[in-house]
Amino acid sequence: MREVGPPVNPSGTAVDAASSFDAMTSYSTLEEIQQAARDLEATIDGYQTPAAFGVGIATVGPSGDVLDVAYPKVNLPEPGSNSLTASSVAKVTGHSSGTATYELTAAQLDEVISILAPAEAYTEIPHPNLDAYRALAAALPQPAHGGTRHLFAAFIGDLDDDPIDAVDGYLRLHLLSTRTVQPHGMSMNGIFGKLTNVVWTNLGPFEVEGFELTRVRLRGEGHQVDVKHVDKFPRMLDYVIPSGVRIADATRVRMGAHLAEGTVVMHEGFCNFNAGTLGTSMVEGRISAGVLVGDGTDVGGGASIQGTLSGGGKEVISLGKNCLLGANAGTGISLGDDCIIQAGTYITAGTLVAMPDGTTVKAREISGANGLLFRRNSKSGTVEALTRTDDSSWQGLNEALHDN
Repeated sequence: MREVGPPVNPSGTAVDAASSFDAMTSYSTLEEIQQAARDLEATIDGYQTPAAFGVGIATVGPSGDVLDVAYPKVNLPEPGSNSLTASSVAKVTGHSSGTATYELTAAQLDEVISILAPAEAYTEIPHPNLDAYRALAAALPQPAHGGTRHLFAAFIGDLDDDPIDAVDGYLRLHLLSTRTVQPHGMSMNGIFGKLTNVVWTNLGPFEVEGFELTRVRLRGEGHQVDVKHVDKFPRMLDYVIPSGVRIADATRVRMGAHLAEGTVVMHEGFCNFNAGTLGTSMVEGRISAGVLVGDGTDVGGGASIQGTLSGGGKEVISLGKNCLLGANAGTGISLGDDCIIQAGTYITAGTLVAMPDGTTVKAREISGANGLLFRRNSKSGTVEALTRTDDSSWQGLNEALHDN
């Protein structure tokens, strides 16, 4: 957990970016913005462009633990306004390279805004970071029921770097849920140890310790306190609402889930962090941590896909394109494209499977194979893998259900 004290940067004092960089009154072309970014980077000794970065607003509990961080915009730096944003945030925090997090003062955020403001003159590209930082500046003075509000900047030097604290961890969760990075596209090693258990309520996050007294105090102030859950991860929809997605029950999708456009998560569907869909999909069952589901695939009601958290599993399980995991079925192996597991059939890595050629293999030996129909023979009880034919009873997703 990260304990928060008075806001400082590595040198212990605020950095005056304007002292070594003169911004123009306006940038009327993309080339001018790119040149401004290069000029600003030249003033930062040893500067290296980060793999990802963001500025967010956090709730810090009475103990000093960071309970949550909301990033209105996260970035993979690109030539243009993003690169200027990255270098401006680096300048005011004193950051040069690597993975690091910094607490920001309101004055430092205002300095970043002043550096970026001239880019608004170039209207052919949007400036979401500038809009986000102005919204953060307005939100900072607002009270937090569960603690105090603080601004943070986070930089990831390399996506293979492990998370270093809760501020960094929340940046990674936002990168996943905003579909900026796909599952397994960056290190999530050790993220559980960087986050703290939180009481998630309709009034925001609270520390677990002392919450009962806090609840009484809030009720005395006239607040209705609804506890949603106690966990290290919040609900995704409280922080990110991806476009083109339908989610019937917000409690079933954890922050850090990656849901591609066209995905429908029904009431009993579930998606964990660092997992999700890569295309239009129907989710009525469980997508466990680490699992990837391909375009056009249906995870049926009550179905389960083994993840990588419990039991020490290391293999990343994936379902390919245009697959059907039938109701109450499950798999502990990957499926290639155009596969079906019949309702009620559970395939584990060690399941003995009778193949079309008469041989019998362990399921792990055909993990990832395409065009198979797995079923349990109702007479013999044998698990069989048949070659799928075009006249299969399942013909794919109902397009009307995924028209968002």
